[in-house]
Amino acid sequence: MAMNSTLSVGVNLSLRLDPFLKFNSKTLPLSKLDACGSRRGLHVCRSSLAEEQQQTISFSEPETHLINALIGIQGRGKSASPQQLQDVERAVKVLEGLEGVSEPTNSDLIEGCWQLMFTTRPGTASPIQRTFVGVDFFSVFQDVYLRTNDPRVSNIVRFSDAIGELKVEAAAAIENGKRIIFQFDRAAFSFNFLPFKVPYPVPFRILGDEAKGWLDTTYLSPSGNLRISRGNKGTTFVLQKKTEPRQRLLAAISTGSQVRETIDEFISLNKNIAKDEIELLEGEWQMIWSSQTETDSWLENAANGLMGKQIVKKNGQLKFVVDILLGLRFSMTGTYEKSGTNKYDVIMDDAAIIAGPYGYPLEMETKINLELLYSDEKVRISKGYNNYVFVHVRTDGTKQK
Repeated sequence: MAMNSTLSVGVNLSLRLDPFLKFNSKTLPLSKLDACGSRRGLHVCRSSLAEEQQQTISFSEPETHLINALIGIQGRGKSASPQQLQDVERAVKVLEGLEGVSEPTNSDLIEGCWQLMFTTRPGTASPIQRTFVGVDFFSVFQDVYLRTNDPRVSNIVRFSDAIGELKVEAAAAIENGKRIIFQFDRAAFSFNFLPFKVPYPVPFRILGDEAKGWLDTTYLSPSGNLRISRGNKGTTFVLQKKTEPRQRLLAAISTGSQVRETIDEFISLNKNIAKDEIELLEGEWQMIWSSQTETDSWLENAANGLMGKQIVKKNGQLKFVVDILLGLRFSMTGTYEKSGTNKYDVIMDDAAIIAGPYGYPLEMETKINLELLYSDEKVRISKGYNNYVFVHVRTDGTKQK
């Protein structure tokens, strides 16, 4: 959590502290709105997507651009493509140039439970930090409480309901209207299967200045739902108190928590508000989930669109691409044609194994009746081969309007 020097502990275990421990993860399952560690222990607030949909979550247009840029990014930025990173950086700079809450640290809106949605990854991350970076199954939160007799900032890595969490706490103070200064003083693992806490192996007391740091809030939304912060090591953080429905849908997928139920609920809610016919949008779409339970050979799965990426072009051309290993990839091209409301006929008939400039053709043909259940510029839910349900996220960036 915050400093630049290195401490060797035990068997040459190198630790560097950073304002967010650099523990990366996906959001919590859809059934959890917040799961921060309270001052007296873990508290979990549960809500269904339908209940959350009924609540007003206010985001301005520039804030929505940032949220759109975050949709589909894996590992809280670790696995982001250059285009995705560019989209996030652009949206962050726009918000930092706008007038949010003028003195964030003096506002009550900064207090509470914040969910880490994105973070940059400086080269100073420690081996322990790198162990957690990109683990989407975990969830990361920050508790901020500055108006108490014991002001604190706590970072929480929530492993799962069954396992427990790691909580790292820091004594905090307000330096000015934007900056919080802190010094870490205690940390422990709380495993649900143990009646006691397991100390985190960092001797904060002997670290001195190495356990200190600062965190600037460069944007706090007037609604109190979105925050951008920058740490003393140059790391940028994007945090939210409330997440929007697509984020919670992808969180359920990343944690494997009631995925099919969440998808059905999401589709049902959006059917109630959808006005226009759903179109198959161009772009590169990565499959992140399917309802397939019986596994065919990888070649059959690839040919049936059950894995990898789909590249959709406006001229009715479609390509399936699956990376195999060592530069090898499966490629299959074909066409799609509209056949009804939200439905398309897909014929894939040109397959090959590609290795650099060379290709080995395969005699394969696949016919699919594709039905779009939900689609926007970032997320697509569809029903395809064998009536399996698929969730894809767009990976080639979104043009800002």
